Amino acid sequence: MVELRSRLVPALVYAALCTAIVSSLGMLLVPSIALEFEVTVSTAQWMLTINLLVGAIATPVMGRLSDGPHKKRLLLVSLAVILAGSVIAAVAPNFTVFLIGRGLQGLTYGIVPVTIAMARRYVEPSRARSAISTLSVTVATGLGIGYPLTGIISGRTSYHWAFWFAALFVVTAIATVVKVVPDGPDELAPRLPFDFGGAALLGLGLGALLLGISEGENWGWTSAGTLGISIATVVLLGAWVHVELRSSHPLINLRVLRHGDVLLANGTAVGLGITMYIALSVGSLVAQAPESTGYGMALPVVWAGFVMFPLSVGSLVANRLVRRLAHRIKLANLLPIGAAVISIASCLLWITHTELWLLLVGMLFLGVGMGAAYAAMPALIARGVVKEELGSSVSFNQVLRTIGSTFGTAFSGAILAANLAADGHSTDTGITGAFALAAILCLIVLVALVMHALAHRNAAEHETS
Repeated sequence: MVELRSRLVPALVYAALCTAIVSSLGMLLVPSIALEFEVTVSTAQWMLTINLLVGAIATPVMGRLSDGPHKKRLLLVSLAVILAGSVIAAVAPNFTVFLIGRGLQGLTYGIVPVTIAMARRYVEPSRARSAISTLSVTVATGLGIGYPLTGIISGRTSYHWAFWFAALFVVTAIATVVKVVPDGPDELAPRLPFDFGGAALLGLGLGALLLGISEGENWGWTSAGTLGISIATVVLLGAWVHVELRSSHPLINLRVLRHGDVLLANGTAVGLGITMYIALSVGSLVAQAPESTGYGMALPVVWAGFVMFPLSVGSLVANRLVRRLAHRIKLANLLPIGAAVISIASCLLWITHTELWLLLVGMLFLGVGMGAAYAAMPALIARGVVKEELGSSVSFNQVLRTIGSTFGTAFSGAILAANLAADGHSTDTGITGAFALAAILCLIVLVALVMHALAHRNAAEHETS
């Protein structure tokens, strides 16, 4: 048992890496998918949209289930569904079937909250905090590895083999979980009735929200379809809040979310989620755009993925530093530190983004900032909620990151679409404007975090005086 517990954290990290591997099958492959299935690039973007939609719906459900007794079974079933989605996408004869596979892969967003709940339960208390921080930044670290692998595989062969690689990785993750994670139900976990009504309302509400954000640019922001789905979003999410506040066993305990540490982590998740996705998506676009645009680096897909490698290095280094300094610095202080580093990176990309080495430096700083901020979020949440509600609370934080990413997609897409050149690529004005929006939003988050920290310190000094 002692030996199994010593291998548990590496096994959970390996399982969580599935999220990074599957996520890396997104932005880089959109042009290849459009060409393969003879659809427009905007239509091919649905491979990202459907993945986010399913992920946003599945993540809170998986988070609540991870608080229950069948944690290992939940993780294995989820990995099996992701495996099926990877295989379907790899052999899809048409775009519709391909989207079904990408939708099944959306469950990958819920893997990290499940692994965090398992770490909180099975890892000894002295190591639980560092294990949770490590799992939280696993996706950021893995993206820097996943993107180069996707670029190499799809560039040298075809996109099919990138999905086959993802399937193989998931198979090894399943084998690792089966062998290492403790068997049987968690006898200490509560056996509570599942909130089916809350899950349905939240799923429909989030689905409507993300669909409206993702397709608003294509439908028109003032079109009947966009306005109708916006009204549906408000009604569904309002009904969900009403149901959750009245339920004795809610899907997500909204009262807990009012806790200062939890509220701080969730608010930061949205703001940094927007900033990060703009920086990453536009950075990837700059790397692959032709030199004739004035900013593009004309990197083939084989090398474009390596632009994200410094992100992995930065987040890994930051996570190691956080683990060493965890007992010397307050967790809440890590959020403004991370936001400050991300702000520096965003401003650097805003001011100058036409040189490859500057783009790589920007990605490195983004990784460092992500590593610091994302390591603090689940630890702050764990400090503010009881163990039995950790899975659902962390999963909601993950949902907010996803929502932030979707907002980032919509905002950057709108800016780029409004500044198209004759060849179909965005002008440098559009690229600069998107990076500027990311930098400004991150600076706003930073100012809010600093003000919160100062107010908290003044209140503490007032109480002690």
